[in-house]
Amino acid sequence: MAEEEIIDKIQEEPITDENPISEPKKEWRLRINYTMLVQNMPRILFLAALALVYIANSHLAEKRIRRINQLSKEIKELKWEYINVKSELMFRSKMSEVSKSVEQLGLKQLSSPPRKIVLKNNNEK
Repeated sequence: MAEEEIIDKIQEEPITDENPISEPKKEWRLRINYTMLVQNMPRILFLAALALVYIANSHLAEKRIRRINQLSKEIKELKWEYINVKSELMFRSKMSEVSKSVEQLGLKQLSSPPRKIVLKNNNEK
């Protein structure tokens, strides 16, 4: 019976903030003070420096990515220009195109096969 009376008393008592069982709440202003800041200043400065390095690194990476994209576009354009010039050269070096271009100079295509000219040296006479 004594146990039941104790349980009833505990249930009837209102729970308040002044109850010694729970810890009193500390305000954040009390937790952050001057000495705490001074003690942790090297850590804070180190984290700030890391943040700056991280930001600078991301900016440099984005800059390089933009440059790589620009250069890849330029490479594609130059590749297409190379293919265009190469095809034009192949077209102009065809026999019919060469004969058309030298016709203006008065040169004509041979009707007979070429002959070999052999020179005799003076010692061979």
